[in-house]
Amino acid sequence: MAKFVLVHGAWHGSWCWQRVRSALQAQGHQIFTPTLTGVGERSHLLSAQIDLRTQTLDVTNLIRWEELTDFVLVGHSYGGFVVSGVADALPERIRSLVFLDAFVPENGKRLVDYAPIAPEQLHDGWKVRPISAEAFGVNPADRDWVDSQCTSQSLACFEQPIELAGRLGQIKRIDYIFAKAWAGGHSPFAQFYQKAKAIGWRTHEVACGHDVMLDEPVRLTELLVNASHT
Repeated sequence: MAKFVLVHGAWHGSWCWQRVRSALQAQGHQIFTPTLTGVGERSHLLSAQIDLRTQTLDVTNLIRWEELTDFVLVGHSYGGFVVSGVADALPERIRSLVFLDAFVPENGKRLVDYAPIAPEQLHDGWKVRPISAEAFGVNPADRDWVDSQCTSQSLACFEQPIELAGRLGQIKRIDYIFAKAWAGGHSPFAQFYQKAKAIGWRTHEVACGHDVMLDEPVRLTELLVNASHT
Protein backbone atom coordinates (compact mmCIF):
# COMPACT_ATOMS: atom_id res chain seq x y z
CA MET A 1 0.00 0.00 0.00
CA ALA A 2 1.09 3.58 -0.62
CA LYS A 3 1.77 6.50 1.70
CA PHE A 4 0.32 9.97 1.08
CA VAL A 5 1.03 13.42 2.53
CA LEU A 6 -1.86 15.74 1.61
CA VAL A 7 -1.24 19.48 2.02
CA HIS A 8 -4.24 21.82 2.05
CA GLY A 9 -4.47 25.27 0.52
CA ALA A 10 -4.84 28.75 1.99
CA TRP A 11 -7.34 29.28 4.84
CA HIS A 12 -8.16 25.56 4.98
CA GLY A 13 -6.92 22.78 7.27
CA SER A 14 -6.74 19.00 7.48
CA TRP A 15 -10.55 18.99 7.73
CA CYS A 16 -10.91 19.49 3.96
CA TRP A 17 -9.32 16.07 3.32
CA GLN A 18 -11.81 14.08 5.43
CA ARG A 19 -13.53 12.37 2.51
CA VAL A 20 -10.41 11.55 0.53
CA ARG A 21 -8.52 10.54 3.66
CA SER A 22 -11.26 8.09 4.64
CA ALA A 23 -11.43 6.67 1.11
CA LEU A 24 -7.67 6.13 0.92
CA GLN A 25 -7.53 4.62 4.41
CA ALA A 26 -10.34 2.24 3.48
CA GLN A 27 -8.04 0.91 0.75
CA GLY A 28 -5.26 0.36 3.28
CA HIS A 29 -3.10 3.37 2.44
CA GLN A 30 -1.24 5.40 5.06
CA ILE A 31 -2.35 9.05 5.11
CA PHE A 32 -0.95 12.22 6.67
CA THR A 33 -2.93 15.47 6.46
CA PRO A 34 -0.95 18.13 8.35
CA THR A 35 -2.62 21.42 9.20
CA LEU A 36 -0.29 24.34 8.53
CA THR A 37 0.57 26.66 11.41
CA GLY A 38 -1.96 29.42 12.00
CA VAL A 39 -5.06 27.96 10.33
CA GLY A 40 -7.75 25.42 11.12
CA GLU A 41 -7.27 23.75 14.50
CA ARG A 42 -3.93 25.56 14.71
CA SER A 43 -5.49 29.00 14.21
CA HIS A 44 -4.70 29.86 17.85
CA LEU A 45 -1.06 30.09 16.70
CA LEU A 46 -1.77 32.72 14.05
CA SER A 47 0.69 35.62 14.08
CA ALA A 48 2.19 38.09 11.62
CA GLN A 49 5.48 36.16 11.75
CA ILE A 50 4.07 32.98 10.21
CA ASP A 51 5.25 32.83 6.61
CA LEU A 52 5.79 30.41 3.73
CA ARG A 53 8.98 29.12 5.32
CA THR A 54 7.14 28.30 8.57
CA GLN A 55 4.48 26.33 6.76
CA THR A 56 6.99 24.54 4.54
CA LEU A 57 8.81 23.44 7.69
CA ASP A 58 5.50 22.12 9.06
CA VAL A 59 5.56 19.54 6.29
CA THR A 60 9.30 18.85 6.01
CA ASN A 61 9.45 18.27 9.77
CA LEU A 62 6.47 15.90 9.62
CA ILE A 63 8.31 13.91 6.95
CA ARG A 64 11.56 13.84 8.93
CA TRP A 65 10.09 12.94 12.31
CA GLU A 66 7.68 10.34 10.88
CA GLU A 67 10.68 9.03 8.89
CA LEU A 68 8.65 8.97 5.67
CA THR A 69 10.14 7.80 2.39
CA ASP A 70 8.67 6.66 -0.94
CA PHE A 71 5.44 8.60 -0.51
CA VAL A 72 3.08 10.68 -2.67
CA LEU A 73 3.17 14.39 -1.84
CA VAL A 74 0.05 16.38 -2.78
CA GLY A 75 -0.42 20.15 -2.63
CA HIS A 76 -3.71 21.96 -3.21
CA SER A 77 -3.86 25.61 -4.32
CA TYR A 78 -1.49 27.66 -2.10
CA GLY A 79 -0.21 24.26 -0.98
CA GLY A 80 1.58 24.15 -4.33
CA PHE A 81 4.04 26.67 -2.91
CA VAL A 82 4.49 24.55 0.21
CA VAL A 83 5.02 21.23 -1.56
CA SER A 84 7.38 22.86 -4.07
CA GLY A 85 9.60 23.90 -1.18
CA VAL A 86 9.31 20.49 0.46
CA ALA A 87 10.03 18.60 -2.77
CA ASP A 88 13.01 20.84 -3.52
CA ALA A 89 14.44 20.08 -0.07
CA LEU A 90 13.69 16.34 0.05
CA PRO A 91 13.33 15.02 -3.52
CA GLU A 92 14.99 11.71 -2.70
CA ARG A 93 12.20 10.81 -0.27
CA ILE A 94 9.29 11.42 -2.64
CA ARG A 95 7.81 8.77 -4.92
CA SER A 96 5.59 11.21 -6.81
CA LEU A 97 4.37 14.78 -6.56
CA VAL A 98 0.84 16.00 -7.30
CA PHE A 99 -0.23 19.60 -7.83
CA LEU A 100 -4.00 19.76 -7.22
CA ASP A 101 -5.38 22.90 -8.93
CA ALA A 102 -2.29 24.51 -7.46
CA PHE A 103 0.38 27.13 -7.98
CA VAL A 104 3.63 25.86 -9.48
CA PRO A 105 5.96 28.70 -8.51
CA GLU A 106 9.24 29.69 -10.08
CA ASN A 107 12.22 30.44 -7.86
CA GLY A 108 11.93 33.85 -6.22
CA LYS A 109 8.21 34.24 -6.91
CA ARG A 110 5.57 35.09 -4.31
CA LEU A 111 1.94 34.04 -4.35
CA VAL A 112 0.93 37.69 -4.76
CA ASP A 113 2.92 37.76 -8.01
CA TYR A 114 0.38 35.31 -9.42
CA ALA A 115 -2.77 36.27 -7.48
CA PRO A 116 -2.77 39.71 -5.79
CA ILE A 117 -4.60 40.07 -2.48
CA ALA A 118 -7.75 42.19 -2.79
CA PRO A 119 -7.81 45.17 -0.37
CA GLU A 120 -11.04 43.97 1.22
CA GLN A 121 -9.39 40.68 2.19
CA LEU A 122 -6.80 42.37 4.40
CA HIS A 123 -7.61 43.23 8.03
CA ASP A 124 -5.57 44.25 11.06
CA GLY A 125 -2.79 45.08 8.62
CA TRP A 126 -1.50 41.49 8.29
CA LYS A 127 -4.40 39.03 8.25
CA VAL A 128 -5.94 37.84 5.00
CA ARG A 129 -9.61 36.87 5.06
CA PRO A 130 -10.64 33.69 3.21
CA ILE A 131 -12.09 33.85 -0.27
CA SER A 132 -15.67 32.58 -0.14
CA ALA A 133 -16.57 29.01 -1.00
CA GLU A 134 -18.98 30.33 -3.61
CA ALA A 135 -16.17 32.22 -5.37
CA PHE A 136 -14.14 29.02 -5.48
CA GLY A 137 -17.07 27.16 -7.04
CA VAL A 138 -17.54 24.78 -4.12
CA ASN A 139 -20.70 22.71 -4.52
CA PRO A 140 -23.73 24.48 -2.96
CA ALA A 141 -24.30 21.82 -0.30
CA ASP A 142 -20.86 22.39 1.22
CA ARG A 143 -20.52 26.17 0.93
CA ASP A 144 -21.79 27.20 4.36
CA TRP A 145 -19.70 24.50 6.03
CA VAL A 146 -16.53 25.47 4.15
CA ASP A 147 -17.02 29.17 4.96
CA SER A 148 -17.45 28.31 8.66
CA GLN A 149 -14.29 26.17 8.66
CA CYS A 150 -11.92 28.51 6.84
CA THR A 151 -9.80 30.92 8.90
CA SER A 152 -7.66 33.97 8.21
CA GLN A 153 -4.03 33.51 7.23
CA SER A 154 -0.92 35.62 7.68
CA LEU A 155 -0.12 37.98 4.80
CA ALA A 156 3.53 36.93 5.07
CA CYS A 157 2.62 33.51 3.65
CA PHE A 158 1.62 35.18 0.41
CA GLU A 159 4.38 37.79 0.29
CA GLN A 160 7.47 35.73 1.05
CA PRO A 161 9.43 34.65 -2.07
CA ILE A 162 10.01 30.93 -2.47
CA GLU A 163 13.60 29.71 -2.62
CA LEU A 164 14.11 26.76 -4.96
CA ALA A 165 17.30 25.04 -6.09
CA GLY A 166 15.72 23.28 -9.07
CA ARG A 167 15.57 19.77 -7.59
CA LEU A 168 11.98 18.87 -8.56
CA GLY A 169 13.37 17.23 -11.70
CA GLN A 170 14.75 14.45 -9.50
CA ILE A 171 11.24 13.22 -8.70
CA LYS A 172 10.17 10.27 -10.85
CA ARG A 173 6.59 11.33 -11.45
CA ILE A 174 4.77 14.66 -11.25
CA ASP A 175 1.05 15.08 -11.95
CA TYR A 176 -1.13 18.17 -12.35
CA ILE A 177 -4.88 17.96 -11.69
CA PHE A 178 -6.87 20.89 -13.08
CA ALA A 179 -10.37 21.79 -11.84
CA LYS A 180 -12.00 23.19 -14.95
CA ALA A 181 -15.59 23.92 -13.91
CA TRP A 182 -15.23 27.17 -12.00
CA ALA A 183 -14.01 30.76 -12.55
CA GLY A 184 -15.92 30.95 -15.82
CA GLY A 185 -13.04 29.58 -17.83
CA HIS A 186 -10.62 32.11 -16.30
CA SER A 187 -9.06 30.00 -13.58
CA PRO A 188 -5.81 31.46 -12.20
CA PHE A 189 -4.47 27.91 -12.29
CA ALA A 190 -4.91 27.42 -16.03
CA GLN A 191 -1.43 28.83 -16.65
CA PHE A 192 0.11 26.18 -14.40
CA TYR A 193 -1.91 23.42 -16.04
CA GLN A 194 -0.65 24.52 -19.45
CA LYS A 195 2.90 24.72 -18.10
CA ALA A 196 2.58 21.17 -16.74
CA LYS A 197 1.46 19.90 -20.13
CA ALA A 198 4.34 21.69 -21.86
CA ILE A 199 6.87 20.20 -19.45
CA GLY A 200 5.49 16.72 -20.02
CA TRP A 201 4.00 16.02 -16.59
CA ARG A 202 0.95 13.78 -16.42
CA THR A 203 -2.12 16.01 -16.53
CA HIS A 204 -5.77 15.47 -15.69
CA GLU A 205 -8.97 17.52 -15.78
CA VAL A 206 -11.84 17.26 -13.31
CA ALA A 207 -15.15 19.03 -13.98
CA CYS A 208 -15.72 20.64 -10.58
CA GLY A 209 -14.91 23.62 -8.39
CA HIS A 210 -11.55 24.49 -6.89
CA ASP A 211 -11.94 22.28 -3.79
CA VAL A 212 -11.71 19.03 -5.72
CA MET A 213 -11.41 17.01 -2.52
CA LEU A 214 -14.91 18.12 -1.56
CA ASP A 215 -16.63 18.21 -4.94
CA GLU A 216 -15.18 15.03 -6.44
CA PRO A 217 -13.59 12.94 -3.65
CA VAL A 218 -14.11 9.61 -5.43
CA ARG A 219 -12.47 10.76 -8.64
CA LEU A 220 -9.66 12.46 -6.76
CA THR A 221 -9.01 9.30 -4.76
CA GLU A 222 -8.69 7.36 -8.02
CA LEU A 223 -6.24 9.91 -9.43
CA LEU A 224 -4.09 9.90 -6.29
CA VAL A 225 -3.89 6.13 -6.19
CA ASN A 226 -2.90 6.18 -9.87
CA ALA A 227 -0.21 8.76 -9.09
CA SER A 228 1.35 6.35 -6.59
CA HIS A 229 2.35 4.09 -9.51
CA THR A 230 5.65 5.37 -10.91
